[in-house]
Amino acid sequence: MPSYLQTLPLHTITEVYGEAGLRDRFSREILRFREPDWRRLSTALALAGDLHRQDRRVREPVVNHLLRVTLRIMCHYEMDDADLLVAALMHDSVEDHPADLAGEGHADPAEAALGVLSAEFGPRVAELVRAVTNPVYDRGGDVHAQYRAHVVESLERHPAARVIKVSDFTDNGVGLIHTTGPKLRKLARKYRPLVPELKDLINRPDTPLKERIKQHITGQLDRADERFTAILQGHAAAAQAT
Repeated sequence: MPSYLQTLPLHTITEVYGEAGLRDRFSREILRFREPDWRRLSTALALAGDLHRQDRRVREPVVNHLLRVTLRIMCHYEMDDADLLVAALMHDSVEDHPADLAGEGHADPAEAALGVLSAEFGPRVAELVRAVTNPVYDRGGDVHAQYRAHVVESLERHPAARVIKVSDFTDNGVGLIHTTGPKLRKLARKYRPLVPELKDLINRPDTPLKERIKQHITGQLDRADERFTAILQGHAAAAQAT
């Protein structure tokens, strides 16, 4: 891979070099960590890659998403908290693959999977992953409203987890450009009401980010809100025209 890979936007790396480019960028970035943390991060990526090896999101492997979420925190949010970065790599693991992590036969697979993460990477990593893991929602109610309520309640109690969630949210928001049809409108309806909540949480004094990074993220969330609004207004206008 070219040496200038570290200067490229994450989605440019994805488009041009794919998973291999993101993995290369990750391997370069973690060289600045002391060896124990470098090894933990490498182990976490290997585990995440194995768990999600058959998972795809729209047109790419899920591991690309996990790498971008983590690299955004490391490079753009300027955070070298190894626990936080490990949790970012593992943030979908308990929700998507609890049995693959903990094995079959557990009464509470998610809790068992969190126990595995705690044993492997430490209790703080497990708690961060717990904070950004969706529970099972009541399908008889408004699932999107339940999702937003859970996110806000969980992040109220876990300031560091806000950093993972906003990177995840940012990556998902950018990913909407590759989504079309009814799913696009569904995601816009899901995410748009969460924007002001995330802006409030990110800008709180206990969120472990520098002020200029908070301002940068706030700007990104404003642009995401504009995008979601345009999607929904475009749908409404099309519906009226018919």
